[in-house]
Amino acid sequence: MSSPRESLASRMGFILLSAGCAIGLGNVWRFPFIVGRYGGCIFVLFYLLFLFIMGFPLLLTEISIGRGSRKNLVHAMHDLAHTHKKTWATIGFILLMGCLILMMYYTTVSGWLFAYTSDYMRGAFKGLHDASKYGEVFDNLVKNPVRSTISMAIVCIISGGVCAIGLKRGVESVVKVLMVALMLLILVLAIYAMTLPNAAEGLKFYLLPNVDNFMKNPMETIFAAMGQAFFTLSIGIGSMEIFGSYLDWKTSLTKECIWIIALDTFVAFSSGLIIFPVCASNNIDVSAGPPLIFVSLPSVFATLPGGQFWGFLFFLFLLLAALTTVIAVFENLIAYPMDAKLMNRPASSVFITLLVIVLSLPCVLGFSTLKFIEPLGEGSTILDLEDFIVSQNLLPIGGLILFVFAFCKSGWGQENFLREVHEGQSWRYSRGTIFYWKHILPVIIAAILLLGYYTFFK
Repeated sequence: MSSPRESLASRMGFILLSAGCAIGLGNVWRFPFIVGRYGGCIFVLFYLLFLFIMGFPLLLTEISIGRGSRKNLVHAMHDLAHTHKKTWATIGFILLMGCLILMMYYTTVSGWLFAYTSDYMRGAFKGLHDASKYGEVFDNLVKNPVRSTISMAIVCIISGGVCAIGLKRGVESVVKVLMVALMLLILVLAIYAMTLPNAAEGLKFYLLPNVDNFMKNPMETIFAAMGQAFFTLSIGIGSMEIFGSYLDWKTSLTKECIWIIALDTFVAFSSGLIIFPVCASNNIDVSAGPPLIFVSLPSVFATLPGGQFWGFLFFLFLLLAALTTVIAVFENLIAYPMDAKLMNRPASSVFITLLVIVLSLPCVLGFSTLKFIEPLGEGSTILDLEDFIVSQNLLPIGGLILFVFAFCKSGWGQENFLREVHEGQSWRYSRGTIFYWKHILPVIIAAILLLGYYTFFK
């Protein structure tokens, strides 16, 4: 007799786990930048609108597939499908591989954060005030294959070890602590940032409506808000589905999805309350992406009273955000061999950890030994290719596929999908809402996919 399906200890555990999976590095450096670029709070209003009309139903769909099947995405699509079960299972496996590809480069960046956090902890940046020197520090890190590999491996071992302990005692318990610590760090750093000189100018740029920026290209702003609302939740590759499979039947999926979206939005918005005042205090360009995090901001902290301490807290905040995502995605990957009865949890955890470490090596070495590989043109790296595969392809295509699977007759089917959605609910969705989900939302997802290609290749 097979062992019963694991379950989470509490509703809060599910919310924090799922939110931890959604909350990542993009919340920190991407969201604040595009808010400022596209009209401040005007963009935020559009973003919240699209979270409600697009992000929410997609998240609801993925989690409902998990709970309806009580299995990982591959086995879920096989078991729930009415016909073409093997085809749906194959599609599910391809989407699940998106989680693996995501980890192939996400653990690399997480390793850099681990290295910086440890450097700040041991005082390695004391006396370093020249901004150009921080550029050298970052270059030396990414071009050092040994240290980059070790840092990446440590992140993988920590995440795999947490998963090996168990769902309740390991994954749920650890992520709860990490998320609470993350929220406290956000609060502390935001208060500190707003006390800096010229912080008001940064907050003004971030929060006040900028009609001029919006009117320059209103359609671009709308599509940017639409894209951010889609990508922020990491829907489409089963990373959320697995946690739905651990939910009981009495849980209101609607309420849980609202909480996940609220926490993800809170972290993204609060990151802006940190980034913009800090950048404004030293005239730093917020559009710099990774250099902003690893070069510009460390140089700013170096000029501030207690900068070593605040720099340490900032990178600890980033590392915690990264670890919650890595642990959550590891759990998704580890669940597949377990559901297939190939391995128990400890063995699957060890296997996935070693697999991710090995497969992450090309990305790590892409900045040093394999730097000559430029898959997307001059100056590109293996990381850029892997990010393109996941962000521009598997996430939007996967989101569209999961939606089609939920409604089409050969897949789960509309009746079964809605029955699961309404389970544990105090209200039912109207015919108009269902019509929108079924006929209009897929068109919006397809538009995001095509716009992503246009933006990338133009």
